[in-house]
Amino acid sequence: MSAWLPTAPCTPRACVDSARSAAASPMALRAWVVPPSRAVLRLVAVAVVTVTGFALTPLAARLSPARRDRLVRWWCRMVVRAAGVRVRTTGGEAPKGGVLLVANHISWLDIPLLAAVRPARMLAKSEIRGWPVAGAMVARGGTLFIERDRLRALPETVARIAAVLRQGAAVVAFPEGSTWCGRARGSFRRAVFQAALDAGVPVQPVRIRYRQHDETTSTAPAFVGDDTLGASLWRVASARGLVAEVDVLPPLEPGTHPDRRGLALAAESATGEGVRRESVSCTAGTGSHVAEDPNQPVRRLTTGPGRWGSGGEAPSRVQGQRPWLREGAGWGTTPPRVRRHRAGGAR
Repeated sequence: MSAWLPTAPCTPRACVDSARSAAASPMALRAWVVPPSRAVLRLVAVAVVTVTGFALTPLAARLSPARRDRLVRWWCRMVVRAAGVRVRTTGGEAPKGGVLLVANHISWLDIPLLAAVRPARMLAKSEIRGWPVAGAMVARGGTLFIERDRLRALPETVARIAAVLRQGAAVVAFPEGSTWCGRARGSFRRAVFQAALDAGVPVQPVRIRYRQHDETTSTAPAFVGDDTLGASLWRVASARGLVAEVDVLPPLEPGTHPDRRGLALAAESATGEGVRRESVSCTAGTGSHVAEDPNQPVRRLTTGPGRWGSGGEAPSRVQGQRPWLREGAGWGTTPPRVRRHRAGGAR
């Protein structure tokens, strides 16, 4: 695999387990976790809804576009609800016609959540095509698969996305290029925004957050690092009071930003507005990352020597000091000689 693939410092041990450790006693744990029997019932419900959607795919293809969109949105909400997650959507509706939907990426739940906002073709790494059941479903749904370890394939992929957007379809992308735990966020990579510029379509930023009991940022849905899909499914099904907040932000209209750099930064700023990044105790050999504070803007992310070298600090996104990131370098690059932790993307 290529060293330029985007990475995140988040791991299940560093991010997810540390969040659970706050509930040390069994009594306290009950406030955050449902009984195993209830979690099993939720997983069965997810399986039933998923298989039903797979079986109804040929029928949905015969419906009018408007009815098909309503059916897809309803089905996506049912998948999330079956997992025991309540959905709270704020903001307006995504524009009609061709539009690029972009969001921060935390979990596999992000995919049905965005499809419930606006049914769209997903941009995903090619490995997803091999997933059992889900891989076949997303392939039938017109997913645009990308080979992220082939830098030379990037211009062709951008051209394919632009062609789909010109046809009036919506495309969903996660420009961070990797999943993060929800208490940390990555920078938006520029390449996919070139497709929106070439097609002359708006970019629709969407901010996703997960909370428990309407107040605490939850890492239970995070699908990060060397996590498995089964482990992530179990955490979600076991979580009590889990709420997914989907904020549909004002669209970035064509012509408001002349190049992909400005468009990517505008979308990143919109999805990260009202969040401060500061070091927290959340380490697993990769350094610390960040916690949310609704009262401060995003500044910079510090990760420690495991990721950026002895300096322990990523170059400031505000100052734009990323000398290894060349214009057109791909979905995302990492500094030279950095060992790749895991390929990210829509997982």
